[in-house]
Amino acid sequence: METIDVVVGRLGKPHGLKGELTVDVRTDEPEHRFAVGAVLEVEKPRDSTTTFRTLTVARTRWHQGVLLATFEEIGDRNEAEAVRGIVLHAQLRVDATPADPDEYYDHQLVGLDVVDLEGAPLGVVTTVVHGGSQDLLGIRALDGRDTLVPFVAVLVPEVDLEARRVVVADRPGLVAPLPEDA
Repeated sequence: METIDVVVGRLGKPHGLKGELTVDVRTDEPEHRFAVGAVLEVEKPRDSTTTFRTLTVARTRWHQGVLLATFEEIGDRNEAEAVRGIVLHAQLRVDATPADPDEYYDHQLVGLDVVDLEGAPLGVVTTVVHGGSQDLLGIRALDGRDTLVPFVAVLVPEVDLEARRVVVADRPGLVAPLPEDA
C-alpha cells in the first residue's frame, strides 16, 4: 500500500527534568499520530547535532492546552534540549481519510479541478497552505497565475472527491482576474 509523508509536529522546549517536551502540533489527529508506540521520523534543523532518525512515543499528555510528549530515546532534560526544533513526520496511507467528513488530507485536495458556482473551470488545486487561523488552497488559475483562496465554507462551499473537483464561490480578483486586469 502506498504511503505519503506528513508533518505532524515540531518539538519545542523541554518541560521538567525527565525529558518531556512541548510539541507544536501540526495535525488534526494528535491522538492518533502521537499514540504510545508511534514511531515518528525526524527532520533535523540545520544546526542540530542529533543523530536520531526516528523517535518512539512513550507517553503524551495535555497541559494548559499544550501537548507534552516523552520519547523512549530521550531520558533527561539535556537530551530533550538537544532535539529542540526537530520536525516530526509520520507515514500516512494514501487511502486513509480523516474521521470528520468535513476534513481532508492535503493529498486528497492537490490536483482537484477548481470550478465556480456555475461549474465553469477556474483552475487546479496545487497546494494546501496551513496558516495560523485558517488553511488556504493554492490554485493555479487558467491563465497560469497562482492564487490563494481561504479554505472556508463561504468561499469553498463544496469539495467533491469522487468528481475530483472543488467549488469556489469566486469573487473578482480571488481566482479569476479583476476585469481591469483581464
